[in-house]
Amino acid sequence: MGNRLAIVWALLVLAVGVHQVRFWRSARLETDILALLPEDEQAPEVGAATRKLADESGRQLVLLVGAPDWESAQRAAEAATEALSKAGAPLEPARVDATALDAAVEFYRPYRDRLLTPAQRAWLARATPEELGGTALMKLYQPAGPRLTGWSDDPLGLWPDWWAARAAESEARPRDGRLWLSGEGREWVLLTWQSQVSAFALGDGAKVTAAVERARAAVAAIPGGRLVAAGVPLYAEAAASQASREISTIGLGSLVAVLLLVWLTFRSLRPIVLVGVSLVIGCGVALSVTALLFDQVHLLTLVFGASLVGVAEDYGFHYFAARQGKPAAERGRVMRFLLPGMLLALLTSVVAYLALGLAPFPGLRQMAVFAAAGLVGAFLTVLCWFPTFDLGDLPETAFAERVSVSLSRWPRITSEKRWWLAMAGLLVVIAGGLWRLETRDDIRQLQGAPANLLEDQRELGRLLGLPSPAQLFLVEGGDEEQVLQREVSLKQRLDALVADGVLTGYRAVSDWLPPASQQRADAELSARAEQQAVAAVAAATGEEPSRARFANDVLTPSRFLSSPAAPAIRQQWLGPLGGKQYSVLMLRGLEGPAVLSRLAEAAHGLEGVRWVDKTEEISRLMGRYRRLMGGLIVAGYLAVLVMLLARFKREAWRAWVPSALGTLITLAFFGWVGEPLQLFTVLGLLLLLGMGVDYGIFLLEHPGDGSAWVAVALAGVSTLLSFGLLGLSATPALRTFGLAMLLGEVAIWILTPCFRMPSGKDIT
Repeated sequence: MGNRLAIVWALLVLAVGVHQVRFWRSARLETDILALLPEDEQAPEVGAATRKLADESGRQLVLLVGAPDWESAQRAAEAATEALSKAGAPLEPARVDATALDAAVEFYRPYRDRLLTPAQRAWLARATPEELGGTALMKLYQPAGPRLTGWSDDPLGLWPDWWAARAAESEARPRDGRLWLSGEGREWVLLTWQSQVSAFALGDGAKVTAAVERARAAVAAIPGGRLVAAGVPLYAEAAASQASREISTIGLGSLVAVLLLVWLTFRSLRPIVLVGVSLVIGCGVALSVTALLFDQVHLLTLVFGASLVGVAEDYGFHYFAARQGKPAAERGRVMRFLLPGMLLALLTSVVAYLALGLAPFPGLRQMAVFAAAGLVGAFLTVLCWFPTFDLGDLPETAFAERVSVSLSRWPRITSEKRWWLAMAGLLVVIAGGLWRLETRDDIRQLQGAPANLLEDQRELGRLLGLPSPAQLFLVEGGDEEQVLQREVSLKQRLDALVADGVLTGYRAVSDWLPPASQQRADAELSARAEQQAVAAVAAATGEEPSRARFANDVLTPSRFLSSPAAPAIRQQWLGPLGGKQYSVLMLRGLEGPAVLSRLAEAAHGLEGVRWVDKTEEISRLMGRYRRLMGGLIVAGYLAVLVMLLARFKREAWRAWVPSALGTLITLAFFGWVGEPLQLFTVLGLLLLLGMGVDYGIFLLEHPGDGSAWVAVALAGVSTLLSFGLLGLSATPALRTFGLAMLLGEVAIWILTPCFRMPSGKDIT
């Protein structure tokens, strides 16, 4: 029977190996931190908006090359371009169509009469015929120069001002064939490059980052030269490199520590090889199952999964600890003896891990599946292969003997008064810490990007006046016209905030595509004003100039979206979604978080207009699921207690209380040191339930058995090493998770033997 199980499992492992080869060749790895977050199930249109905005910039790399004067800035731009071209990175200059502006002008020309800025509209409505005539005469006799139209096509010179308002959406201006801006004591050249592959397929080779650094060095060689770079490819490479380092540090570090412990305990190569094989197969099974269930595997899932090394080896430890000192012929009996406890331990751990999947966090679901599948894979390896391949003798070692004997010297809680006093004191300390505990749900805690990237991003946004992708207005309507009309109503309120300095401006689709009703009204207004102006000029000059004729129909969304002008604003037009139409209005120059409440007020009372603060919304969502998972921990403890009662009857509390106390001690510690409670802390506490109770299960299954304590001691120390290393993660969320696990595991590992049964007492 044992050989048949070994053969069946070998075939499954072979299939996993084949899948692993295919997986790593396909490079189906996700590095976007936002992929860990849940969709806002109450507002799918918000998710659609943010995804579209992100997709537009997913391959883009934006660089500002500056120097004290324009000539030096141009040389610096040439040096940066040459360095990027020769770097061998998957980058290419963004194609700039020199004729795009001319094409856009020609597209709009038939509709010139219905394109007015708010200031022009107000002036035309109040201007007298004398003012209009005077302005038209001034335009007629002003010195000749480059113009967008002839005088008869635009006698009041309205159109250049409309284009100037569109140009104000960006600080960059054409100059000597480049895009130029001035700020912070330098003249800057704007360069735009694109990744030839998806940003999240770049991997951890950091080729784009290396290319940018070469360009930075080339620019720095010019006196006063400075390069500022930002873009999703840089963040993607930083995340991939960071995850790769952490996988090596956490996974390999844990593996080395575990194997060293195995050597010290058993002084035999066979346990090292077999435990190592169980860990490798467990991780392989975990990755294959996760890849089969999800389109892509997140790199942070692999980082999280590296902590499995500190958990999955428990089964191998228990087998070899019980096998030590017994003849090889008894290995089957040893496995049968251990199987009930190992199955119960596996069940509690898998239930705790899978509980992560109840939250709608794609990343957490992956982690749950990865961890649960990895534990099952490691367990089946121990069950099917260890009795088959563990053929030699395994004598007891001095190290194992010392650990085994230490159980008898470990303090054991009794009904004596001193223990009651100690427990009362501990509960007082716990209560004090819980009273001081604060919560903080902030998506910024997930931010693990390098400081230099964040600083460059802020400086580039400040210089270019880029709109914020995290705070915006979502405008909804039953049809396209209603969306544009509601944008116009919103802009009227925002204009007052611009005048107050709350923001520097905004970017809206209706700036480029006015609603049809406004186009008709503006066409009538400009026609009346220009006819008066032309008549005044005719009276003053004795000539008979005539006003140009314009299109009879209005500019429609379908016509606009297929035009050369559409790329400037296309990403903000979401179009149909769920039977309605949507657009996004973006904001420029927000003066800090203090103004967000005033912007939120701007949407009050405007039907179909929603203020979106994505940072705040996701933070609220994290808080909601922190509370949900907190309730799940309570339910999980009750469920585990029921399982323990079914097995251990009245003694079940001995396996249950240490985990409960460990959780409370961890929370109290966070309260005393001022570390806030957040979602990832709660997730760590949830896993403590599944792993911590294993120690009590094995000590209750084998009361007074020194070999069981050897296995528990090794499992506890190796788990501490694993999660201690996870606390070194540069990702704040994982670091907090690791800290919670570390503190909880220490407390549970110390407390569990204190609650063991008296020697000779049966669990029934």
